[in-house]
Amino acid sequence: MPSPYRAIFAAPGTTSFSVAGFFGRMPLSMMGIGIVTMISQVTGRYGLAGALAATLAMSAAVLGPLVSRLVDRHGQRQVLRPVTLVSLAAGAGLLVCVQQRTPDWTLFVFTAVIGCVPSVGAMTRSRWAEIYRGDERRLHTAYSWESIVDEVCFIFGPIISIGLSTTWFPEAGPLFAGMFLAIGVFWLTAQRGTEPVPHPRVSGEKSVSALRSPGLQVLALAFVATGAIFGSVDVVTVAFAEEQGHKAAASLVLAVYALGSCLAGAVFGLLHLKGEPSRRWLLGVCAMAVSMIPLLLAGNLPLLAVALFVAGLSIAPTMVTTMALVEAHVPRTKLTEGMTWTGTGLAIGVALGSSAAGWVVDASGAEAGYVVPVVSGALAVAVGLLGHRRLRRPAPDREGKRERDNSGVGEHQDGEQPVA
Repeated sequence: MPSPYRAIFAAPGTTSFSVAGFFGRMPLSMMGIGIVTMISQVTGRYGLAGALAATLAMSAAVLGPLVSRLVDRHGQRQVLRPVTLVSLAAGAGLLVCVQQRTPDWTLFVFTAVIGCVPSVGAMTRSRWAEIYRGDERRLHTAYSWESIVDEVCFIFGPIISIGLSTTWFPEAGPLFAGMFLAIGVFWLTAQRGTEPVPHPRVSGEKSVSALRSPGLQVLALAFVATGAIFGSVDVVTVAFAEEQGHKAAASLVLAVYALGSCLAGAVFGLLHLKGEPSRRWLLGVCAMAVSMIPLLLAGNLPLLAVALFVAGLSIAPTMVTTMALVEAHVPRTKLTEGMTWTGTGLAIGVALGSSAAGWVVDASGAEAGYVVPVVSGALAVAVGLLGHRRLRRPAPDREGKRERDNSGVGEHQDGEQPVA
């Protein structure tokens, strides 16, 4: 392991919560694609499969920030365990309904409840932020490491989920996703030493969402379009592989997509970059958008894999820079919620992208479906260009707040006012 990465794990407990976070995030890459594969295996209806994946993403988008706001106030252990049990129970109900061929509406009900699954990535990133607050270089490396973990999940998650559902039984992918979630969350919440200190609301204090920050609004909105890229690429790639007669190979192609991001994230974490993070973020968004165009020209799986590998190179650096911008634009007492809002934007985008892609595939075939990520990339660039000025202005009093944090004074006064 390169020395910058070795250095961040010198703090006690970091290795353990990082491994737990890996297991807890596997469902992020397994559940949605597992549902798509399961439903397409059982019914052959990609429209229904995409709609259910969209329902899951939309539900997570609505419930995720609420769960994270409760975490900021009451702590990870107290909140994550009960909501995880609810999500697991709903997942079990979905699998039973699929196995028993119940009406479609029952599938949507249970899928919607699964969406209360916690954002484990935001929980681990908030632990890094608590440990290395004020040390921007190590925090940059820590966020890069988390992006690597994300991409490792997306390398192996689809392979496991699609592989199990196509070679064992259709419900196997979502079933194992639930098992990983239970292991990760309960292991993570058992580690109290690195858990961020909760910030209960003071009596009479007005509840203010982290989303009042204009900078966070830009990031979340841009991530709606970015999520549409990811959601549509997943659905269309599965359909494309099936049209080519190698449906199980979709997991390998998607793994190559994640591998490109993983390698780029590993290199990015070794760099000590100067300049405005907002400019790097905008360049990353533009690169993601442009990299979608070659997908329209890929006529077979090997060429598609190459195109997706190149497309993946811009993902992790953009995500790392996003987390740095979130940390700069929201109060520390709302950091978990702020990080979750970017995930919420992604989830909404995944919902829209997977649903749109499913209907396009049903109507016009898989190759036509790659128009959806191309259009989504263009929308992400438009949002980035229009909102770039807001990202250049950090939250009011942010530097002063850091100084107070370092002296242990004035923690509960953090930035309740929105960004000007």
